[in-house]
Formats: sequence, structure tokens, C-alpha cells
Amino acid sequence: MHADIAELQEFYASRQGQLARRLIGHQLRQLWGDLRGRTVVGLGYAVPFLPALEGAERALALLPQPAREAALAVVEGVGRIAFVQDDDLPLADGSVDRLLLAHALETSPKTRRLMREVWRVLADGGRLVAVVPNRRGVWCWSERTPFGYGQPYSAGQLERMLRSYLFEPLAMRRALYLPPTGSGLVLRFAVPVERLGLRFASQLSGVVLIEAEKRIYLPPVEAVATKKVRRRSYAPVPQGVTAAEPALPSARRLVGRDRG
Repeated sequence: MHADIAELQEFYASRQGQLARRLIGHQLRQLWGDLRGRTVVGLGYAVPFLPALEGAERALALLPQPAREAALAVVEGVGRIAFVQDDDLPLADGSVDRLLLAHALETSPKTRRLMREVWRVLADGGRLVAVVPNRRGVWCWSERTPFGYGQPYSAGQLERMLRSYLFEPLAMRRALYLPPTGSGLVLRFAVPVERLGLRFASQLSGVVLIEAEKRIYLPPVEAVATKKVRRRSYAPVPQGVTAAEPALPSARRLVGRDRG
């Protein structure tokens, strides 16, 4: 189930959320440095991160269809936003150069359909970045943040899943090493803790960012030795023998004979 839009906006308006947006945005810029001439789409709740992706020719945020009409007012005044069904995107085939999945993959009730749509709308050679809670981090255990909802992933699980949907993982980044807290005093140490975490405890990050490229070919299949199949011949059923006469074993033997 997707996170509530109002709760997401409330989190990113807080001091903790602003810090998370800044740290994740920094890693996004490391992955997607030059976006000139690119069409960028954020799916899920990518609104906080789109400002970090400067230089794109076109940028659009697609949010899951809200369950309540009141949710429409939450993002009023923010441009380039549309509410959609994430398993039926209103975009043409191959029309997107870069696609950001944020608060989408881990909460989508239709992961297979979601990834099929992502593959469809991405251009040949297009790339996605998925931002998901890290199974080994502490953020996925806290319900005080939106990263505590849905299905967390390890790096290995993400790579295997993306390959199963015809995406080739290219790079991985991590963010959010300071445990989730609303204390302003503790948040002051977020940047030095982030640097230490990236250097000495990379696997304990709060979120994982993985970049993958759309694959437009299937991997080669190794030749498999053909198994010899025994063929069965059939003789005509003698006149007067029907399916309603099961008490004729000799007739069954005539119907099917194995050629050894």
C-alpha cells in the first residue's frame, strides 16, 4: 500500500525530512550529473528530489492516485504533477530518458506491473534510479519516517529483482546513516556521521540508491541436450469397442502400443 501523500509532505517539511532530502539528493546528483536535453520522470513520491536534478529539459512527478479527494490539495501549487495508476502510466513507449522511483517500489501492491510499465516508457538505453529502504539499516524499522513502511531490500535483492525485469544494474549509492531522530542537537552531526558511514559502514545505510539501464535483449541461452522422446503409435479401435465398454483389456492394449 502506498504511503499517504499528506504524511509524506509533512515528513519532508520537517527538519529531519529536509536533511534526508538533501543527503539523498546529493547521491542522486552523483549518479545523474548531466541531464541536459533529458526527459526526467519521478514516480511514487519524488517531488522532494526533483529540484536536485537540475538541467533536465522536462521533469514530471507522477503520484499514485489518491484514495481521498482531500489529497489533491496537498500538492496544490506544485507544477508538473499528475496523479496516475502506477501500473498504467499515461506515457508513450520509450518517451522517458531517466526515471526516479521514490517511495514506490517498496510500497507498490503490483510490483510486476509497475516494473513492466517502467520498462515500457523508458527509451532504449534509458536509466532508472530506485530509492528504497535498506534491509540492513535502522530506518526501515522506524514508523516515524516513510522509509519504515513497505518492503525493505538488500543490495543483492535489488540487483536480482532488476535483472529479472530486464534492467542491468550499473551503480549503487547509499545515504542516511544517522538513526532517525527529530532531535535538532543530534541532527547537527548528520553530515560527519554520513561521511563516516560511507567510508566505514556502507552496508548500514538507511536507504539504497541503485541505478539500472533498460536492457533490450535477452541473455544467451546455453544449449541444452535434447532428450530422446519415445513415440507412441495408435492402432484403430476394433468395431464395436467404445469408451462405454471398459471391461476389454485387450482393446486398451490395441489403442496404445509402445515402440521400444
